[in-house]
Amino acid sequence: MTKLPYDIFRLLRPRQWIKNFAVFAAIVFSGQLFDVVLLNKVIIAFFVFCGLSSASYIVNDIFDVENDRLHPFKKYRPLAHGDVPISLAAAIAVFLLFMSLALSLSVTPAFFFLTILYLLLQFMYSSFLKTVTVIDILAIAAGYILRVYAGEFATGFHISVWLLLTTISISLFIAIGKRRSELTLVSQNKDSHIAATRKTLSHYSERLLDVYASVFATGTFISYSLFTFLEDPKDITLPTGVFFPEFLPTFFQRKWLMVTIIPVVYILMRYLQDIYEKHEGESPEKVLLSDKPLLTAVIIWGLLVIFIIYFIGA
Repeated sequence: MTKLPYDIFRLLRPRQWIKNFAVFAAIVFSGQLFDVVLLNKVIIAFFVFCGLSSASYIVNDIFDVENDRLHPFKKYRPLAHGDVPISLAAAIAVFLLFMSLALSLSVTPAFFFLTILYLLLQFMYSSFLKTVTVIDILAIAAGYILRVYAGEFATGFHISVWLLLTTISISLFIAIGKRRSELTLVSQNKDSHIAATRKTLSHYSERLLDVYASVFATGTFISYSLFTFLEDPKDITLPTGVFFPEFLPTFFQRKWLMVTIIPVVYILMRYLQDIYEKHEGESPEKVLLSDKPLLTAVIIWGLLVIFIIYFIGA
């Protein structure tokens, strides 16, 4: 009996909830993170997406149960392995859907409608979008992008166009990394048939996915760099004296957000290394939690963003 609760917990894929921190993007970059009322709305939005994403994963597992049994790693998932009855999984998914949608109504009407859009996207992906080449990658990326917009709709603060382009680029980069690693893993397993495991994988070559990954990794770097450069200057008042003479160049006292480009470059390079050398890009959240240097770089990036926006730019 003690194993069933654990298997149900695995069924929810709690590690995937890391993706839902994207809802905090709007409030963080707008400089309103410490507004208690708005922060409370974003926290609710975060839990709503945790419930919705878990429900959509369960639905996807129900649709994919037969294919997952042919996958070298997914065959150990609770439904594919027979650890959780499909009827129980369906009941849990319905419960999470109703609870999450009810909770989303307490945020804003716009946020509620976006959650409906997110659910439609997930159900369309589970039913047929994942079988259409290229569209499957775009659908995965759209799920990440909607999370960022959810934070915008929950707070009413608009994110920069360049930050939006960064979100689009990195979302596509991560989605492509998932397909690239999955193709490599399935190809290396002699007992696996690519088309039977995932239909679209048979239409991708490693070279094609490499080009895709290169394009959107570059796009992420360029768009984020432009975002930090074009963002409103974050001035800092330095004390004058021997160490900080008055003739210091003006540019030294602004564009501080550009400092965060350094960890972003490392994050992109490290993630590419995980995809190509460790073949772990199929599960981005697993990569983040298992790769300590990568996780450290992400934490440093987050702390730098908060420090620059809320303390240097105060």
